[in-house]
Amino acid sequence: MAITDIKGQWLDVWISFCLALLIVTNLKGISAQIRYSIQEEVKLGTAVGNVAKDLGLDMGRLTDRNLRVISGTKQDLFKVNPRDGVLLVNERIDREELCVKTAPCITNLKAVVENPLEMHQIIVEILDVNDNSPRFPEENYTLEVLESAIVGSRFQMEGAHDLDAGLNSLQSYKLNHNQYFRLEIEEFGEDGKVPFLILQRPLDREHVAQHWLLLTANDGGKPSKSGTINITVIVSDVNDNSPKCDKQKYTITIKENAPAGTFLLTVNASDSDEGMNSLIEYSLRSKLRRLSSEPFDLNSSTGTLILKDGLDYEEKQVYEMKVLAADKGAVSLSTHCNVVVRVEDVNDNKPEIDITSLSSRIPEDAPPGTVVALMDVTDLDSGVNGQVVCSVPGHLPFDLNPSPDGQSYSLVTKDYLDKETMHIYNITITAKDLGSPALSSTKVIQVDVLDVNDNSPLFTESPYIFYVPENKKAGISICSVSARDADGGENAEVTYSLDRKIPGPTVTSFLNINEADGTISALKGFDFETLKTFQFQVVATDSGTPSLSSNVTVNVFILDQNDNAPVILYPVSSNGSAEGVEEIPRNVNAGHLVTKVRAYDADIGYNGWLLFSLQEVTDHSLFGLDRYTGQIRTLRSFTETDEAEHKLVILVKDNGNVSLSATATVVVKVVEPKEAFAASDVKSATKNEEENNVTFYLMITLGSVSTLFLISIIVLIAMQCSKTTDYTSKYLQETNYDGTLCHSIQYRSGDKRYMLVGPRMSIGSTIVPGSHANTLVLPDRRGTSGEVRLEKRFIQYVYKHTILCFCFA
Repeated sequence: MAITDIKGQWLDVWISFCLALLIVTNLKGISAQIRYSIQEEVKLGTAVGNVAKDLGLDMGRLTDRNLRVISGTKQDLFKVNPRDGVLLVNERIDREELCVKTAPCITNLKAVVENPLEMHQIIVEILDVNDNSPRFPEENYTLEVLESAIVGSRFQMEGAHDLDAGLNSLQSYKLNHNQYFRLEIEEFGEDGKVPFLILQRPLDREHVAQHWLLLTANDGGKPSKSGTINITVIVSDVNDNSPKCDKQKYTITIKENAPAGTFLLTVNASDSDEGMNSLIEYSLRSKLRRLSSEPFDLNSSTGTLILKDGLDYEEKQVYEMKVLAADKGAVSLSTHCNVVVRVEDVNDNKPEIDITSLSSRIPEDAPPGTVVALMDVTDLDSGVNGQVVCSVPGHLPFDLNPSPDGQSYSLVTKDYLDKETMHIYNITITAKDLGSPALSSTKVIQVDVLDVNDNSPLFTESPYIFYVPENKKAGISICSVSARDADGGENAEVTYSLDRKIPGPTVTSFLNINEADGTISALKGFDFETLKTFQFQVVATDSGTPSLSSNVTVNVFILDQNDNAPVILYPVSSNGSAEGVEEIPRNVNAGHLVTKVRAYDADIGYNGWLLFSLQEVTDHSLFGLDRYTGQIRTLRSFTETDEAEHKLVILVKDNGNVSLSATATVVVKVVEPKEAFAASDVKSATKNEEENNVTFYLMITLGSVSTLFLISIIVLIAMQCSKTTDYTSKYLQETNYDGTLCHSIQYRSGDKRYMLVGPRMSIGSTIVPGSHANTLVLPDRRGTSGEVRLEKRFIQYVYKHTILCFCFA
């Protein structure tokens, strides 16, 4: 290498380095590109350039940062000195072996440094030197020429081949001086320069039977190199017409996955002679002695060319062959037909992923953009079949950043990680080419997420709703809560407690919770008729430092049990038994109302839904009972033969799972109309007198009740203003019901309203002020337990006297 050439090359390197530094600034992962050039066949250990200096690395930290180069191929042509960062030649460099005819010849390297992890691209251009001479396929060549050949006849010769490129490749041919032949050169595209022997004077076999020529091929190197071939021209006296190919060049393109036996083309040559001189035999010859024609087979009679073995585009892309078409004359004449078989690439190679660096443990609070791994991707196919796109599953918090050349990627985090959601990530990296159909390969990288205590316990439900039957024994578990902590170890150990921070007596005073498993038990039983629902808070705390906690609301609803039997309100005798006597005239018609049995049940729903039935009756054809209202009516008119007294036993039962019942006895006396009218007059007079007394008593009672009611309201307001709000509800049950239309007046302190509830009405069927009803809205506040008991006494007192007033009316 001349000194001026070396200076020029280092100047190019310096300019490339300056441009690379502009690109490198602020890039992470794969951040710079450096370009060098070096001639082939240099000695091992020759310095290419100083990578550390060109990248601006700290020479003092070079050993700690573990500078290295990765070629991505099976040959490590270059290596870097880890102490001074100089890129050295590691193996013999042969441009013709590396790149064949590709120009320029480029080798891509990756420079990797650690602490922090970086990757830079190095491009080394291999410069050609004139180390190959032009070579002919054969050292000797025999050319048969008819003596009748006319002046100007052209004879194509097999050209020489030079593996070098550019000016160092084949440039010219030279023929030794003779009287009969001159040399012409023609360009044939990929075939390059092809020599032709031109006959410049008639041949005379009798005068000269053979001619010996020397053809020299010269390249353009300095100094120039050459190759020669000895040409023996035999002048034939008989067969004076040589075969001619229909085409000067046969070209065919075939896919590399074509099966053996595939037809390629037919070489057709013709000979204007007759007889044996016109029969043509074909033979296959390679263009160069070192190139093999083994993948193909040629039929010597028909000229049909077929595929004998499989092709591989990655091994060879173009086959250039000569088909020798020779006639069968006594002195055979021949010509060469040029055949070019181009191999078309198919997508038969999967991309390959090579992980060059990996950080497998990432804390869950690592910021987005943290580099996890660096990798190279390669595909042996060409064109779109060799273009590779890498991806990771979109649902993972990772992303791939490609390098400028698309041949390297850095795997980074695109979001914060959460160990409690996923403590190990198996990241499947998919490399997919752009061929059709596309081929792909995968590589799995495992990343462990390091834990940080950042999760509070979470309850499995919020809020909890439990239904507890009334009359359950004290000390038995009524419900259970559960919380889970997504952290691990001690941070996931959860203890439970009741929130008892509310001042004053609350429902938590008669509840207990197991700290370990969250089981809640009651210290006393519940009575649905007294308490229907209550609410409290449960706190779950983990064992972390500092500990984290969360709470949940637990709503408990008491379920009614059928523990109250129906009570007969009418008829009731003076001694308290459910018996009564009714008198009706004999001349009443069918459907006459005899009386109505009234009853109530303290339970609600189906447990308080009462049905009436005749358990015993003297004449079933005479009386009928409505099963829902308890009304007793005549089914027909009385006759003279009917008895004067009838006994009816009425069974009243609820609709609980285990029904409870009561019975009432009604004696119906049938009297003559006159007696009935007399009795009616007596009853009317008595009734008028009683009504006058009732009216008087009712006025007194209503006045007293109204006064007491106003006083109770004033006291309730005063009590509510002096205590905190509690969302538990109190219900006051009515003591008297009228059949299945019985109702209870319920006061819900949480909703601040009274509700009229019956067996066929839900708890939510409240009478709201403004809807033409009489619901009284009161503020609900609690104080001490004594105030609670006083409030309850007032409400019960007012309620009972109000019911008495209704019953009086």
